[in-house]
This record gives sequence, C-alpha cells and structure tokens, in this order.
Amino acid sequence: MIVIGSDHGGLNLKTALKSYLARREIQVTDAGTDNDISVDYPAFGLKVAEMVASGSIERGILICGTGIGMSIAANKIPGIRAALVTDVFMARMAKEHNNANILVLGGRVLDEQKACDLVGAWLDASFEGGRHQGRLDMVSEIEKKYCK
Repeated sequence: MIVIGSDHGGLNLKTALKSYLARREIQVTDAGTDNDISVDYPAFGLKVAEMVASGSIERGILICGTGIGMSIAANKIPGIRAALVTDVFMARMAKEHNNANILVLGGRVLDEQKACDLVGAWLDASFEGGRHQGRLDMVSEIEKKYCK
C-alpha cells in the first residue's frame, strides 16, 4: 500500500503514477488534490507524512511543481525520511542507503516515463542496513533533540 499526494503542480504526474502503480498491482490511497485549482502544498505533504509516520501506511509519494516544497514540509514530521530524487541512481540510493519512506518528485520537472522509472527503482530497492542504519539512528537522535 502506498499513499500518494500532490498539489496542483503535481496533479498530472500523480494521475500517471497511480496508473503505473495499478499496473504493478500496488494498492494506492490518494490523499489529494483532485483538481488543478491552486492549493497549498504543505497541507498535502503533512497529510501523507502523518499517514506514513503513524505506521498506517508504509510508504508515500509526494509531488509538487519541483518537489522541493513537499520534501521540506514532509521532513518536518518525526520519523519521515522524504527524498527528492531526479534520477534512477538517486531513487535507488534513497531506499538502499537512507531507507526513504516517502519519495518526492517534481511534476514540472519530470515527464511521466522518467517518474515511473524513478518510482520503480525506489520500489524495487531494499534498505541495506549496516552502517546506513547507524546513520539513520543519528538522524533520529537529531529529531529527538529538536522535534519536541
């Protein structure tokens, strides 16, 4: 199960990714938006990040115009590791080294095929653990210190 959310700048790409995920037989929860009227990306970033952080859904995808705003908003939630990616190597490393639980994409930056390739690379990768887990533990300590 994946939760996916976007603002108006990511709506078209979100629609394409929902079809791609359906072809891969992955169940999707759509957290909005559902039209191209201008909306505030933090509301959708928060909704997806809270669902993932709560454990009710394991992974999420967020899309805004560039992906920058969504990644900033989502990463404010403790336990979220939202990775903004632009190529397949980054998407794979986001999972293998950073255990990213939210993938962030730019709807005005990527075409549909490239976005599907990035999502596929992230979904097909596995967290390597080991030294990378130690680094994620350090990130968790930062969250504990500053997120009160």
